[in-house]
Amino acid sequence: MSTTLQKTWIKICCMTRHEDASLAVRLGADAIGLVFYPPSKRAVSPEQIDDIVGDLHNQALVVGLFVNPDKELVDSVIASGKINCLQFHGSEPVSFCESFSMPYIKVFRVGESEDLVADIIRYASADYILLDSFDSSEAGGTGQTFDWSAAAASVSNLDIKLVIAGGLSCTNLAEAIDVFKPFGVDVCSGVEARKGIKDRGKMREFIEGAKHGV
Repeated sequence: MSTTLQKTWIKICCMTRHEDASLAVRLGADAIGLVFYPPSKRAVSPEQIDDIVGDLHNQALVVGLFVNPDKELVDSVIASGKINCLQFHGSEPVSFCESFSMPYIKVFRVGESEDLVADIIRYASADYILLDSFDSSEAGGTGQTFDWSAAAASVSNLDIKLVIAGGLSCTNLAEAIDVFKPFGVDVCSGVEARKGIKDRGKMREFIEGAKHGV
């Protein structure tokens, strides 16, 4: 895992409104995420992509998040032309993740895997590896952190673009960056006013903190 990068990559996830997505990009986010997982309270449909994204796909990475999806759903999202990265949050096999010939993020929920390092190595084709919190009832966006020190120690020798998620907020961002020295950070609930709706002040503070070392 590289520790020489000067700028922390920033992803703001679970966008449901263009005004929030646009502000995130204007504030300096490198990526925004849309959730295509119907059980999620933050889920959107392929038909909503254009209204939420607009032309932001030309300014930032726009990530489509899935949890064990059918190929048809992923294809319909890609067909919008507005998604330029995929994020797989379930038990999708490597062959499935690679089958769309697009950059992808593979998510691992810390505490769910018996051998986190071995699992990460299997997904060598992933452009980013994201570590999130494990919750048996939620696929993500729980607002819960995980054991950062133990996880950081286990992946410290891996040469990956590591992104940290899971309960990040303005109050613990500095600690997370200090423990992991990650390639990037990913936040959802930590910058929300309510599920799916961003708090502009929190989003601004989080992005500024990540950009400038908090």
